[in-house]
Amino acid sequence: MKKIAVFCGSSRGFDPCYMEASRALGKKLAEEKIELIYGGSRVGCMGAIADAIIENGGKAIGVIPKKLMRVEIAHENLTELHVVKTMHERKAMMAELADGFIAMPGGSGTLEEWFEVLTWAQIGYHQKPCSLLNVNNYYTPLLSLFDHMIEQGFVKEEYRPLIIMENDPAKLIHRLQNYQPAYVHKWD
Repeated sequence: MKKIAVFCGSSRGFDPCYMEASRALGKKLAEEKIELIYGGSRVGCMGAIADAIIENGGKAIGVIPKKLMRVEIAHENLTELHVVKTMHERKAMMAELADGFIAMPGGSGTLEEWFEVLTWAQIGYHQKPCSLLNVNNYYTPLLSLFDHMIEQGFVKEEYRPLIIMENDPAKLIHRLQNYQPAYVHKWD
């Protein structure tokens, strides 16, 4: 595990615990010598995780669409910043560069990015771990929804282990580093 893509909000959230968790995750990634792949912003949780990894001697690689450079205020102190044309290119590059994925609390963009890589894992496009950092029980309702989708027959129960969830950044990174992929054929 050399590079992890982190999907998270360009907002701070109302509770300071979200920014604290962003900094803690960035610090832990730097300690583990794991490079950050993220959306390239210097604001909100995105900026906090990038700042923390850089301050602790790690590497932060941003991928930002040209249109969002002004809106999200691109981070100027990154190891690398890739400017792409579209959100599709951003997601594709992040997925290609990363060895695994973490979603921190965020909005609809965070969920969309994470669900796309989870879907790709389900249909066999990759065998990289897909995880949720469950800060302040943010993703507990989402996991309940996923279990409901299984109960209703729209998701195979065998896909449930594809979702790795922890409340603590160190525990989550440890689980990602020890992840053993298991492919499940979707249409059996």
